[in-house]
Amino acid sequence: MEISERRQRWKKFNALTPQKLALAHLVLDEIRAGGDVMRALRSHPLESGEGYLTKAALVAAYNQMVESGAMQPDRVLLERIRMKPMRTLSGVTTVTVLTKPYPCPGKCIFCPTDVRMPKSYLPDEPGAMRALEHQFDPFEQVHHRIRALTNLGHPTDKIELLILGGTWSSYRRDYQEWFVKRCFDAMNAPQPSASPHFENQNGGTEGGVVSFLKTQSENETALHRNVGLVIETRPDEINPDELRWLRHLGVTKVQMGAQSFDDHILEINKRGHDVESTRKATALLRAAGFKIVLHWMPNLLGATPESDRADFAKLWAGFCPDEIKIYPNQLLANAELYEYWQRGEFHPYTTEELVSLIADIKPGIPRYCRVNRVIRDIPGNNVVEGNTRTSLRQDIQSEMKKRSTHCQCVRCREVRGKTVDSKSLRLDDLVYQAGFAEEHFISFVTPEDGLAGFIRLSLPAKDSPSTGMDDLDGAALIREVHVYGQSLEVGSEQTGAAQHAGLGTRLLEEAENVARKSGFEKLAVISAVGTRHYYLGRGFERGEYYLVKKI
Repeated sequence: MEISERRQRWKKFNALTPQKLALAHLVLDEIRAGGDVMRALRSHPLESGEGYLTKAALVAAYNQMVESGAMQPDRVLLERIRMKPMRTLSGVTTVTVLTKPYPCPGKCIFCPTDVRMPKSYLPDEPGAMRALEHQFDPFEQVHHRIRALTNLGHPTDKIELLILGGTWSSYRRDYQEWFVKRCFDAMNAPQPSASPHFENQNGGTEGGVVSFLKTQSENETALHRNVGLVIETRPDEINPDELRWLRHLGVTKVQMGAQSFDDHILEINKRGHDVESTRKATALLRAAGFKIVLHWMPNLLGATPESDRADFAKLWAGFCPDEIKIYPNQLLANAELYEYWQRGEFHPYTTEELVSLIADIKPGIPRYCRVNRVIRDIPGNNVVEGNTRTSLRQDIQSEMKKRSTHCQCVRCREVRGKTVDSKSLRLDDLVYQAGFAEEHFISFVTPEDGLAGFIRLSLPAKDSPSTGMDDLDGAALIREVHVYGQSLEVGSEQTGAAQHAGLGTRLLEEAENVARKSGFEKLAVISAVGTRHYYLGRGFERGEYYLVKKI
């Protein structure tokens, strides 16, 4: 079945008819009275015999009743019926978009190739399906994703924009600027509207740089503020000029494919760069205040479970990423690696081998790092041989529970939607050396070791690589401030929510004290466009690419 046809059937199934609306009234009343959500839904089957109301239909009914005045807004009720609440429990709402198909400088043998998609992506991956449906139009992707998340009951006023698709740095810069601007145009739109096209997808925007900066400025107070902008690129694309360009675009986080820390493995997999390139790129990104995400791939050609265990340990020897994505190599028919497999030169790990490997390495991940993924969301029908389970994270958790081991990474300790008593929190400062910087992971921790919020403070050494940006001369760097809890609308309050206990301000004050005691006279923060006012209200001033504060 075609993607568009599946979506049309899904929309039709969730469309609110008078009968469904009446049924939703009954279900919502039962839930509001304390009933279990799924039990309430199954207690009221559809008369048509098509099953039950979906959560999407239930949220749509709630929104319609609130708008018509038939029901008073009830945040607790909305949180209970919201679909996939985990999407926004980290404090922000992520919107993922893909760039158009474009040549990638990499020749990696494990990377799938599909002419319909940017390099390394398949058309039936969830995010890729949405991009293909909207013909990779950035406005349409952002606009429709925000609307879909709103319809599912998620707040969308704080958006982390994740731009995927091959190697971002290889695209023409006029296309990059146009793409980002159109994403901001969608976030700035006050309500669902048509998508005017200023130029075609070859790039360019009306008014050029002036128009781009104006669009950014508008987002500082927009309905959907950008609180993080993420791109993915290769280590050999990172240099001071590229970093200045990324800051011009508003980028705050960079994902890079390290893949391995063994030059031989990189070479035979035709990665096209060496380990030293990754080390230099990581140091430059850190010196410029970016949040750093590294991708690591077990089961590459030439690797074994034993060598992968040793390779993973190298992540914490100078690289020290803030976040990682573990992407086990998967054998796909449209990748060059398939030919090696046909010749008997490559053998994928079994699911059991992968679970054992990752369960071995996960407990050793430092407390300052977040594990975003342990498997890529590639549908199993694309995998020729080896693991096809996308629920690998759950399998690994079960295995670790059997072993009585546990992971202490950021993701595993986030308090998320739990109530937080700010008076019981412990302030912790985890100090570690990362290349040419002394890093301080300053956090508020609950008595149960839950992570309520943190700040990443980087103190560059004298031999830290030069970025060529005046804002950073002699400055200590705030690379991230994050406070957890269900993502709430700007200005709203929720009793006990970590996001509204003033933890961010307290973390900034602590970071300033640490920087001052270390001899720094200036703080610079890598602010997203939509968080500029937050920092401006706390003593920072606008620089060229960063917000700065004399201490």
